[in-house]
Formats: sequence, C-alpha cells, structure tokens
Amino acid sequence: MADLLAARLIRDVPDFPREGILFKDITPVLQDPKAFREVIDRMLEAAKGRSVDVVIGIESRGFLFAAPLALALGASLVPVRKLGKLPAQTVRAEYALEYGTNTVEMHRDALRPGQRCLIVDDLLATGGTAAAAARLVETLEGTVEGFLFLVELKCLHGRRVLSRYDIQALIPFE
Repeated sequence: MADLLAARLIRDVPDFPREGILFKDITPVLQDPKAFREVIDRMLEAAKGRSVDVVIGIESRGFLFAAPLALALGASLVPVRKLGKLPAQTVRAEYALEYGTNTVEMHRDALRPGQRCLIVDDLLATGGTAAAAARLVETLEGTVEGFLFLVELKCLHGRRVLSRYDIQALIPFE
C-alpha cells in the first residue's frame, strides 16, 4: 500500500523530539485533502470484514484517523490518552518508547466486556504504545480485533511486541 499519495508527503524531521530520532511528520498528509481521504478510504478497506464495536484512538495523532473510521464503521470511539488527561476513573498502562517511558489511560467505563476493538494510531515504532493500549482493552475485558497504522517503522520491530495480534500498516518504512 506504499503507493499512496501520503507516502510521498510524509516528511522526515531529524532530531525530533530528541537528538538522534528521525521523526516521521504526517501533517503534510493532513493538509492535503486528497491524500487524507485516500488514507481514510484505505484504512476502511483494511477494516472491512472485521467485526468492530469500538475504534480505539491513541493520543494524539491516532485520534485523527480513529474518529472518521469510527463514524464510517458505525462504531463508538474511545480515546487512549496520556496520564492525567481524562476526567473520570481510569485504567493505566506504562510503556517504553524508543526514547523513554510514558503512561496511557482509558476511562474505566469506556468498554463493556466482550466488545471488539480496532486500535488505530498514526505510527508503529517499537510497539510499546500500541501494546499498552491493548493491555487497557484487555483489562476492561474487551477483545483486540487488530491494529491499524498509517506508518510502520520496520527497523524498530514493533510487530514483535504485537505478534499475537493482526497488524496492518499502510506505509512501511525500513
């Protein structure tokens, strides 16, 4: 699926957010309505055939893709946010980044047991954030139906961390 217009628009930003990190900036994709539409359409294609009750969007760029997918799929939308950003009772999961650690949360009442969830984010790197989101879903007795990403940084081997799940990424980078 790397033939997407979006693949040509994603730009590299060296040394962001820390020295030695090569950041994949997706904002040019969002600024191009044709590219953004193409990405959402391809994500919908990837989600077809799945039984999805809930689309989980991971903060913050995952929200941009999860919201239109949830609407198109007739599913509810649940945000996974960084620590301290949600107002009600939460469940938490800590994870490692390629440049540190962080914690994400989900509202404790966000899912009902047995709900089938598609977890969406902009980028798969080490897999830590996505794995933390899966732990939150499973803590609340939901089922992870799979993961959907715009970009995958294959060199960071995030698929290994998520090996027991179905993973789809539209644009792979080595």
